Amino acid sequence: MGVITAGDTHIGMKRKSNQDSICLYPAGLFFAVADGMGGHNGGDIASQLTTSLLPELLQKYANLEAKQLLVKIIQEVNQSILLKASESPELKGMGTTLSCILYRDSHLYIANVGDSRVYLVHNQKLFQLTRDHSLVQEKINMGVYTREQGHEDPQKNVLIRTVGFDEDLQVDVFNYKISKNDMFLICSDGLHGKVTDHDIIYLVNETIPEPQKATLEITKNLTQKLIQCANDNGGQDNISVIVSIAQG
Repeated sequence: MGVITAGDTHIGMKRKSNQDSICLYPAGLFFAVADGMGGHNGGDIASQLTTSLLPELLQKYANLEAKQLLVKIIQEVNQSILLKASESPELKGMGTTLSCILYRDSHLYIANVGDSRVYLVHNQKLFQLTRDHSLVQEKINMGVYTREQGHEDPQKNVLIRTVGFDEDLQVDVFNYKISKNDMFLICSDGLHGKVTDHDIIYLVNETIPEPQKATLEITKNLTQKLIQCANDNGGQDNISVIVSIAQG
C-alpha cells in the first residue's frame, strides 16, 4: 500500500512560542502530533521530547503487535516526561497531548491522549476517529450540551488526560480497516478549535478531490491551506496538521 504524507506546525498569530511538535516517520509508516503544555517552556520540552523519542521506541519494540506497540511506546514517553519534570522544579506539571497513526498492512492503528485529533476523510466526508480527553467532552458525554455548544464553554481547553500527568497513563488505541484513497488528518486544537468540520472538509475536497491522483506537493499544499485558515480565523493557538493518504 502506498502512503503519501505531509505535515507542518505553525506558531499561530498570538503565541510567543510554538509548543506543538510533529513526528513524520515514513520509514515506520508512523505519524504523530503533540501539543505541549506547562510553564517555563515546559510544553515545548514535553512535546519535542515526545516526538524525538517515538521513532527510536518504534524500532526498539518493532516485534510487538501494533496495539501493544503503541501503548508501550506512549507509556515509555510518559515515564520520560515525568522523569524530566522531576529533575527541574520549573518543569513540574508539564505534559503533552499525543495523537498518532501507524499503518500495518490493510489497517490503520490510532492512539490518542488529550485533545489532539485524528480524522478520517472517506468518500469526501469527514469523520472524527478519536475522542477528546477534555472536560468539555465529558460534559457532552453526559448530555449537558451539544458538541456545537461546547465550543463556547470557557473550560474548553481543560484536559483530563495528558502524557506526562500521571504514572498510570491510559491510552486509547483502536484500529480501522483502510479503504483505497482514504485520507487521514491529525491535528492539534489550534486547527479544530478555530476551523469548523464544514470548512475542513471543504478545503480537503477542494484541494484533493481525487486522492488517487494526489502528489506530495498537493498534500503539502493542503496542510498549508488548513493552517492558513486557522490563522485567518484568529490563530490564537499553535497549529499542527498532518495529512496522510492511503493510495494503494
